[in-house]
Amino acid sequence: MTVKVLLFASYADTLGTNQLALDFSSGATVGDVLGRVRSMPGADALPPEPLVAVNERYARRDQVLSSGDEVAIIPPVAGG
Repeated sequence: MTVKVLLFASYADTLGTNQLALDFSSGATVGDVLGRVRSMPGADALPPEPLVAVNERYARRDQVLSSGDEVAIIPPVAGG
């Protein structure tokens, strides 16, 4: 199954893209996606537990994904 991964701000800058299409076996979880992304060059910029959303809803690491799901890895936001 293919999952679309969205990257924003410093994460996109560090990895050199704002989206990835990654293939996984059936039953893959959000944690599996994070593990794959962390294995990429430059991914050490990701915090240990980044905020993640699946199909625009916050998600836990153990959430099982379906083909075509959109996983967003959300960087910390600061404001004033």
